[in-house]
Parts: sequence; C-alpha cells; structure tokens
Amino acid sequence: MANSDGSTLSWSGIFVRFLLALVLVYATWNPFGGKSFVEWVFLPLLGKGDPAMAGNAPVKFLLGVVLVIGWVLYLQATRRSIGAAGSLLVAALVIGIVWLLSSWNVLALQGPVIAHALLITVALVLAMGMSWSHISRRMSGQVDTDTVE
Repeated sequence: MANSDGSTLSWSGIFVRFLLALVLVYATWNPFGGKSFVEWVFLPLLGKGDPAMAGNAPVKFLLGVVLVIGWVLYLQATRRSIGAAGSLLVAALVIGIVWLLSSWNVLALQGPVIAHALLITVALVLAMGMSWSHISRRMSGQVDTDTVE
C-alpha cells in the first residue's frame, strides 16, 4: 500500500509487478508453443508453424508495440534501480535456489523445466528491478531519484 507520496510498497505490489513481468516474458516467448508473440509472428515468416497464423498484420504490429513498451519500461526501471551488477546478483540468487532445489530432487531440470526456470528468473529480475527503489527506501531510509535539469 502506498502513502500519499507513493513511497511504500507492499508485498502484494511486488507480487503484482512479478505477475506482470511473467505475463510480459511468457507473452513474448512460451516454451509450450503456439501461444506467444515469437511463434505467432516469426514462425510463419520462416515458413514454419500453422499457415493460418500468417495473417492479422495490424494486430501483430500493435501487440508487438505493446510488448516493446512493456520491455522498455521494465528494462529501464531495472537498469536504473539495480543495474547490470544487481541484475546478475538477482539472477545468481534465483539460479542458486533452482540448483539447490534440483540437488534436493524437488525440481527435475529436464526438458521444458529449464526454459520455464529461465523465464521465471528473467521475470524475477525484472520484478526486482521494478520494485528495488521501494525496497531499498524501506530498508535504508534513503530515496533514489533521477536528477532532471
């Protein structure tokens, strides 16, 4: 929940940012096949996939623009808040957790599970980047700002 100045963020806010990142990542590419932008747009161009998916150019264009807007928003927020080093650290943390779960035989890293683990890792990095300024302020009391002159 945000104060009137928008300075706080609840767990539900972080979760919503993560869900939106998951939608963005899976809408771009889905390892299950047939239900993502990459397969809907690029496979017909390569002569693969369902020939019925070759039409609807205006819809594909608009969806592509919406996806690019989403990626730009998330990537820019992530770059500004945690940067490349922070992104690598978040990814390393998630990969370490996946590796630990795999070593405990909780996750079987075979087939599409690896692709899903990668996509979820990307979504977690994006969600952390989108939420980090709020989390950092809550932990340290310091405010992150962009100086505009």
